[in-house]
Amino acid sequence: MSNSAIFTPLRVGAWTLPHRVVMAPLTRNRAFGQVPTAAMATYYAQRAHPQHGASLIISEATPICPEGHGYADTPGLHTPQQIAAWKTVTDAVHRVGGRIVAQLWHVGRISHTSLQPHGQAPVAPSAVRAQAKTYVFVEQENGQRAGAFIDTSEPRALRLDEIPGIVNAYRQAARHALDAGFDGVEVHGANGYLLDQFLRSGSNRRTDAYGGPIENRARLLLDVMGAVVDEIGGDRVGLRLSPVTPANDAFDDQPQPLFEYVVRHLAPLNLAYLHIIEGQTGGARDYQQGPTPFDYTALRQAYRDAGGQGAWMVNNGYTLALAQQALAEGADLVAFGRAFIANPDLTRRLREGAPLNTPDRATFYGGDERGYTDYPTLD
Repeated sequence: MSNSAIFTPLRVGAWTLPHRVVMAPLTRNRAFGQVPTAAMATYYAQRAHPQHGASLIISEATPICPEGHGYADTPGLHTPQQIAAWKTVTDAVHRVGGRIVAQLWHVGRISHTSLQPHGQAPVAPSAVRAQAKTYVFVEQENGQRAGAFIDTSEPRALRLDEIPGIVNAYRQAARHALDAGFDGVEVHGANGYLLDQFLRSGSNRRTDAYGGPIENRARLLLDVMGAVVDEIGGDRVGLRLSPVTPANDAFDDQPQPLFEYVVRHLAPLNLAYLHIIEGQTGGARDYQQGPTPFDYTALRQAYRDAGGQGAWMVNNGYTLALAQQALAEGADLVAFGRAFIANPDLTRRLREGAPLNTPDRATFYGGDERGYTDYPTLD
């Protein structure tokens, strides 16, 4: 098994990765006051061993600005305190020989007024409320906090003159990520969050230069990617996309031409990688929007035909057997999510055929070290 392609090295952008097993971004809601903690440093370092853990860790989604927050206790990357706290995390990862990139996030309409500065409405491409929920902490009578999923708030449409500020916030966050010791960034363009909201016809009702035809709806994402690449170099930048997921009320009536347009226009940026969620995020891999299945092979071919050289990372419910098949069919990297929650030494377990720990779903969001830093390794 150790000779399988998944355990072989690969040059990806600025990094030489020791194998193809990547740790996917996982929101855990443990950054109290939106600032990374010592427990987070322990959590990431546990999974960073270059042979036993992830070849590359993609951090939990990290808001780029105060308005980008949409869930309680998610760690930002927009204040000096947050940058300094993230530095303790990246230092811990690097001490064990690991690599970590920051996933840059703006939730857009997937938020609640209680999580926004001054209780304001969340921003979105259009004033269309998402049929979705977000996660907040509610104080109980005994003074303890309890996590709860609640409906998202009604958003307001971003004004045209506000859009350059969004692009600049991504640019600044990319610089902050390097200041915090990250090896690079992944822009979160998936799962029904702000950039994905602009892409999709179901959430973008604009009639200006950022709405209507595909080239307009893709404009913000491409503007952001260009700005981030200009700031830190394409070889340290990845992008996450989810062509057909219904997560957070995401919908487009023609996803195939939309996402093929996107990847063709990303090709000249010389990105380190593209990270593709296949099917329904955290659900059915064969999920489809519309009458025909999405053709992921055609998507990858559109990227390659346009000159895209970045690594092709696949994600969603992968087992070792599925990962080996994907690599044989043209993928370069495979991202594992929930398996890394419960198995800090996942790559070693896959290589040795060892049994996997089962993640405790009750501890996914919020809480203390239980279900976070206490999962056993083989040792």
